[in-house]
Amino acid sequence: MSELEPATVSGSRNGKHMNDFLGVTLIDWLVIVGYLLGITVIGTWAIRRVKTSASFFISDRGFGKLMMMFFNFGTGTHSDQAVSVAAKTYRAGASGIWYQWLWLFCTPLYWVIAPMFRRMRAVTTADYFEARFDKSVAVLYAITGILQLTVNIGVMLKGSSAMITAVSGGTIDPHYAIYAMTAMFLIYGVAGGLSAAIVTDFIQGLLTIVLSFLILPFALGAVGGMTGLRSAIHDPHMFSLASPGEITYFYIAVITLNGLIGYGTQPHTMSLCAAGKTEMEARVGMTCGMFIKRFCTVAWVLTGLCAVAMYMGREVDVDHVYGLMARDLLPVIGPGLVGLFIASMLAAVMSSCDAFMVACSALFTENVYRKLLVRGAPDRHYMYVGRIVSVLVVACGIIFAFSLESVVEGLEIFWKVSAMMGLAFWVGLFWRRATGIGAWAGTLVGFATYLFTSQIKILDRVFWDFNARYAHRLPDFLVFVDNSREDARPELFLPWQMIFYLSTGLVALVVVSLLTQPTTKEKLDRFYVCLRTPVGPGEPEVEPFTLPPGVEPAPRRVLIDLPGFEIPMPSFVGVAGIIGASGAVAALIWVVYWIFSLGT
Repeated sequence: MSELEPATVSGSRNGKHMNDFLGVTLIDWLVIVGYLLGITVIGTWAIRRVKTSASFFISDRGFGKLMMMFFNFGTGTHSDQAVSVAAKTYRAGASGIWYQWLWLFCTPLYWVIAPMFRRMRAVTTADYFEARFDKSVAVLYAITGILQLTVNIGVMLKGSSAMITAVSGGTIDPHYAIYAMTAMFLIYGVAGGLSAAIVTDFIQGLLTIVLSFLILPFALGAVGGMTGLRSAIHDPHMFSLASPGEITYFYIAVITLNGLIGYGTQPHTMSLCAAGKTEMEARVGMTCGMFIKRFCTVAWVLTGLCAVAMYMGREVDVDHVYGLMARDLLPVIGPGLVGLFIASMLAAVMSSCDAFMVACSALFTENVYRKLLVRGAPDRHYMYVGRIVSVLVVACGIIFAFSLESVVEGLEIFWKVSAMMGLAFWVGLFWRRATGIGAWAGTLVGFATYLFTSQIKILDRVFWDFNARYAHRLPDFLVFVDNSREDARPELFLPWQMIFYLSTGLVALVVVSLLTQPTTKEKLDRFYVCLRTPVGPGEPEVEPFTLPPGVEPAPRRVLIDLPGFEIPMPSFVGVAGIIGASGAVAALIWVVYWIFSLGT
């Protein structure tokens, strides 16, 4: 392994250190600065599209398939994901791919989820909860949605700062890196809103693909390809898509279910679907955009495996693995590649943070401030409020980033928080008997169960003796110990925690709904009529869950005609899309399985 020793590779840069600034060469800085100037000019140019608060929060719904595809890809893909997948792969092997592939089996469903969101004709997902339940549930969702996106922004900043610190050899402080990245996307995001996010995401999406595949060929070359990897890594479980002890098939199934439940209530999902011209733009944009991300994930996990071989025997911060690979490999290949890598990483984090920031701002401004605090103010007033809230949300994200121990920990917190109102979303979509009080009960019980089952892990620093006694009393299949950490302590196995809070939340939602006054038939009929009526080309902007004048409601066609249920009959386009996307998922899994079998 001596020829793979990172110190040898890094040593080739020693002669250039005199010309470095903060661990990065002048050529690399020129590449970075050129990107930042260009993307800021393009983003601020998008201000011309912002004329109303609606155009700030949801754009003018005039984007085509290509722009929507890269908007979905750019928003859904960020550098902290490469960090978390590489970090988990470094510890657990190829099964770390599921830290982003947990939504892989949901991807075909995006073909039918996307037009559903577009038919809501809404600005935020909170509009859905108000139309289906009442204003109080919309406010509950607004608070929950802001919380989950604040967590997501914090995780992205944490992961990206770790990468910058590693690439610079530790000369750039991660705190300063977080501040710098935040300032960059605030400049055009606050000014241009979602239109700026979509326009810049087209370019940033291309650079994110570069980020994903830039290191991989050099890393594989350094370790001797898959044959060299297998001869360096003797544990066969490191090349398996499911590993014993942690990322098992049971683990994969549960986090996939949790991811599907939570995806519908991620606040930015509405903007990802509703900014296109028609439903087809929403379908193609979301499904194809997310498939690009699935391919990029393969590059991240392979890079993480190469790191196992390159850094074997060394003590490495797993959050720094991806950045260390860039620092050790790219300068040897050619000048300016580190700058291109950093620019691509900045593109990835900025393309997501700007959209998340605008989504949070829309939730508060449209569903709390406009409806509960200040009504009837000029439209420009709400647009200014949205910009102020954007800054405050990002500030909270920074605070959360500083509090995280690792990127993987932050990602798991996001999974859990995003699923809390998912049950109310899906049950309310198909079951007419679900009530607003039931939605409150399901959400609060889910949160309570999550906090209770987290206490073994969260409070062990204060009450370790108490928690250890109860943790060890749990059956072995419920308890997980991270043996890669010296201070590892028993905690509830993540899939079981998800099962507990999802099942208790569902029971509470159903029971309380059956015991409370049902939603009026008139309200429900208006809700479901809007959901089943397609969006026509050039359709004018209307109030959420309102059909434009002259549009005839589509007839009710259900797949299963059960009293109290609304299970729509899928269209031919919907079925064909699901079948095609499912085939693509199966093919991708087969290709990855084949890749990991090479060298045997």
